[in-house]
Amino acid sequence: MTTTLDRTTPRDLAAEVPARLSLTPKTTLAGQLDGAWWPYSRDLEAELPPLAAALEEPWGRVTRVTVNPTLWPVVPHTVAMDGRTLHVGWFTEQDPDKLILLSYTVGRWDLLVIPPETAPAAAARLMTAAAVPGSVLTAEVLMDNETAIGRGIRDARRREATWEGEGGACMSPFGQPMGRSALPLPSNGWR
Repeated sequence: MTTTLDRTTPRDLAAEVPARLSLTPKTTLAGQLDGAWWPYSRDLEAELPPLAAALEEPWGRVTRVTVNPTLWPVVPHTVAMDGRTLHVGWFTEQDPDKLILLSYTVGRWDLLVIPPETAPAAAARLMTAAAVPGSVLTAEVLMDNETAIGRGIRDARRREATWEGEGGACMSPFGQPMGRSALPLPSNGWR
């Protein structure tokens, strides 16, 4: 089996760029997710150190990470990070759009993983939705909702482009532009 890494961002640059995160504010409301992470690439070895470093202050030292291997071309067993080792595990039963972070002393956190190729507007919507305190929406539901929203936006843009391309002409039920004379007269006789 051959594995190819999509290196949209070189490893050196990934270490210098801060992790793109949206975390749920501290509250007593427990939800399905603790926030969202939008990595720059699908290279876990490059992406996990900045993520763990960014989470160290608000959450403590992350010692283990679990992923579903479906969306990650290579899942390393360990990742070197600032003189220590971050252990990485994978489970096919885990939601592919979720990353689980573990700490021996603090606990567990679940993050929605936004695919690196996601458009910025869609990523912003997902990061906001995943950080709502007490939300019962799972990673899978959030991703499905965003797919539907994206499809709706694309359809609306296509309809608007069609309308503008036709000069604002009305369409017949058969998809042909109709002139004003083809429109039925209103009851007052005005067009």
